[in-house]
Amino acid sequence: MTEEKSAASSDNQTLADRGNNRSRQPANSAFREFIGSNWGPRPENTQGRNESAPWAAARREALGKLFPNKRLVIPAGPLKVRNNDCDYRFRPHSAFAHLTGTGTDFEPDAVLVLDPIRDGGQGPTHTAVLYFRPRASRSSEEFYGDPRYGELWVGVRPSLEEVEHATGIACAHIDSLGDALAKDAGTLELCVVSEADPSVTELVNQVRSQNGAVDAQVNAANDAKLLEALAELRLIKDQWEIEQLELAVSVTKSGFEKLIRSLPRATEHWRGERVLEGAFGAVAREEGNGLGYDTIAASGNHANTLHWINNDGRVLESDMVLVDAGAEVDSLYTADVTRTLPVSGTFSEAQRKIYQAVLDAADASFAKANEPGVRFRDLHNAAMEVLAERLESWGCLPEGVTAAQSLSAEGQYHRRWMVHGTSHHLGLDVHDCAQARREMYMDALLEPGMCFTIEPGLYFRADDLQVPEELRGQAVRIEDDIVIDPDGSARRITADIPRDTDDVENWVRSLRG
Repeated sequence: MTEEKSAASSDNQTLADRGNNRSRQPANSAFREFIGSNWGPRPENTQGRNESAPWAAARREALGKLFPNKRLVIPAGPLKVRNNDCDYRFRPHSAFAHLTGTGTDFEPDAVLVLDPIRDGGQGPTHTAVLYFRPRASRSSEEFYGDPRYGELWVGVRPSLEEVEHATGIACAHIDSLGDALAKDAGTLELCVVSEADPSVTELVNQVRSQNGAVDAQVNAANDAKLLEALAELRLIKDQWEIEQLELAVSVTKSGFEKLIRSLPRATEHWRGERVLEGAFGAVAREEGNGLGYDTIAASGNHANTLHWINNDGRVLESDMVLVDAGAEVDSLYTADVTRTLPVSGTFSEAQRKIYQAVLDAADASFAKANEPGVRFRDLHNAAMEVLAERLESWGCLPEGVTAAQSLSAEGQYHRRWMVHGTSHHLGLDVHDCAQARREMYMDALLEPGMCFTIEPGLYFRADDLQVPEELRGQAVRIEDDIVIDPDGSARRITADIPRDTDDVENWVRSLRG
């Protein structure tokens, strides 16, 4: 009886082991020796230092100054199971990507540790060590036998030396992480991004417990403070980050153009919305890392469902199609753009009226961003003033209610047709910096380096009897990506993507043929 057959016929298999029953991997020593032998040298890695490396080093230094004498643990996160033994494509936690600059799919189970320097000097407060699982030797069983990490399954993973060279961060094997966290743990506090990797969080908690840090509330508060600081660190983008967002917008524009070219086929397909979704997704994957978030390709009344990602409806020539899509580039920065397109290339009179109202609201918000002393919340208020006035003129507000009354805290009737906010920060996450404090986000003054969206909309559901019949079943959202430049002025990163009514009509007509 062979080793393979013996293992497969065992009556004592656990449920966990039974997933390997379909495997026909040889297990004898002669095979192991043979598959690990007679390989040529790997091609020399000529990659230089990552362009992001000096920027990431500055971010680590800024974070460290906020946490003197604390060991900071930032995991990339583990692979996540899609079904049975198939994993989702890996994407590292955004805080890890921000502080390492590694981008793309580096590296499941990796952990960045910032160790405090306690010499009382005025220089850096922490040293960084990046722990991960480097590639195994070709003589190891992992090389051929591990479908999650083996070289024959997932390709050549980097060595410790290669990652040190690319990132400028000292590297160590992930197996040494436990000892590193335990070193001097009785004399300093540990903080971990607890949401990123449950196994790392458990390891941190074990070290805490062994060293008397057993107050769960105190530990949770320290971890929350770290997550908050990591979010707030991303509120101001450096020049490299802004360039990555500009690249993401460029890829996104290409995706929109392919989507528009697909409109004729979409109108002939029983799930035309998916034709449009697929057209954009192909460009995002070919030219970047993929999608920054699930694409919304909502035609007609579907656009009144704010997060319509089913994309399983027909696309009619008479419809507008609301497309909310963003490409994520290899650095993991994403665009976030919405355009509402007339499928035929021409807005109807009612569609144009709605579109112009939303465009005017977006322009008012952008103009506000260019005023001195503006706070983030003011962008929303400026857009709402325009929409409330327009809704009053159309007879949509309750009888006798003016736009001014609706804009009061006791009113807000106009929000029936736009329940979402006008702006959010943008970066590594499509809704970036979400754990920042209100005073640092919503109530903050606009500053150079801030990147955010402006995205007002109007949504008139087909069964909404409060609005004139001509508006029912129509929805418009216009979303642009904005950066505050060094001189304090606001700039549309998305300025090259048509948005005015005539420009959008010409754009659609020129591309759809």
